[in-house]
Amino acid sequence: MSSPSYVSPKYLLKISIPVFFANLAVPLVGLVDTGLMGHLDNEKFLASISIATSVLTMIFWSFGFLRMGTVGLVSQAYGKRDYNEIFQTIIRNLIIAIIIGLIIILFKEIIVFSIEYFFKTSYETQELIEKYISIRILSAPAELMMYVFIALYLGIQKTKISSLFVGFFCLINIILSYYFVASLNLNISGAALGTTISAYLTIIIFTIFSFFYFKNKIPLIVKLKIIFNRRKFFKLFNINFDIFIRTVLLTFAFLWVTYQSSKLGESFLAINTILMQFIMLASFFLDSFAFSTEAVVGYTIGRKNKKNFLLVVSNTFKLSIITSLIISLIYILFFKNILSMLTDLEYLRYLAYSYAGWIIFIPPIASLCYQLDGIFIGASQTAEMRNGMIFSVVLFVISSNFLVGLLGNHGLWMSFLFLMIFRTISLNFYFNRILKNF
Repeated sequence: MSSPSYVSPKYLLKISIPVFFANLAVPLVGLVDTGLMGHLDNEKFLASISIATSVLTMIFWSFGFLRMGTVGLVSQAYGKRDYNEIFQTIIRNLIIAIIIGLIIILFKEIIVFSIEYFFKTSYETQELIEKYISIRILSAPAELMMYVFIALYLGIQKTKISSLFVGFFCLINIILSYYFVASLNLNISGAALGTTISAYLTIIIFTIFSFFYFKNKIPLIVKLKIIFNRRKFFKLFNINFDIFIRTVLLTFAFLWVTYQSSKLGESFLAINTILMQFIMLASFFLDSFAFSTEAVVGYTIGRKNKKNFLLVVSNTFKLSIITSLIISLIYILFFKNILSMLTDLEYLRYLAYSYAGWIIFIPPIASLCYQLDGIFIGASQTAEMRNGMIFSVVLFVISSNFLVGLLGNHGLWMSFLFLMIFRTISLNFYFNRILKNF
């Protein structure tokens, strides 16, 4: 008996391609902001946007459970064809997203103070950081709600819809940021304003579209007793809390890179900011397979089909590894060209050339842990993800302290590579536990 089409490489590639383009749009926002700041007349703009965006990314990504936890639950409900459960899950997480977003805004002063305390930069750089955060933090509710809507359409394997909205957000963001920075000379404030306005425009359109999408499938009746069902909220809390811990640790690891870079000096902070854009660009490509894997893995679990689950795992690993090798080849051929687009400061380019090898070598290694993440998220095996990340980040911090002292910035990039290896080893250790779902 032949396998169903939804586990075939052709179908997996088909639903991943829209995510490819959406994920390409996301780092383009970072590339544009970095490029806009990198072409201003002072490296302090680049250093300040590096720290500010790293901190806000850590905060927002800490609540990545709003996407990851939602995809697992939605895809499993989709496997059972339970649209009512999908709708209730989305409403629950939207309520949580709005509450968390408002709390983040209220904590603005604490966030700014923490940055001043931990990052020893000049007074001018600190002023620029505060300007950016004061505006960008207002987008928190909208950006977190976006996580939930993206998860919804990933979970029901309608990746074209989620990709369309992400693409819209990023395109508007790029246009507005460029206009505010290049035309109105608002420098770092313009980059923050562009992102904030774009987030709210996107979420308004997302909400309207989703209302009519579900209205055609089920009666949209919001019953508080069902929404706030104690058992389901407890299950949601457990899943979300595990992913929260896992994501806090992962974003801390990225922030740790920024922290270690700042200790090496503002020039190293600036070049590592640029180099990290290459890593983020590769990760968003590779994540497209991981996102598709989340949806289809959850679907196979909902249908209790172990054979198809194993086929999905095998096929998505192959696609991810091939893609990572293509990315590395592109970096080999065009590293200098991409770098020139990000900054015209010659001494920063010269320094960055020394670290090109790490940028080329990391994507194939990282593709393994990205793909395992997608499998565990789709299976809602969140406790294992949490434990694996604790193990990985602890070893990463220890190794980075030793290697930076020994090898400087090369040691920092070596320890970052080790982080990816640690993540792969830890998740592979727990893999067989997923099979208990069948």
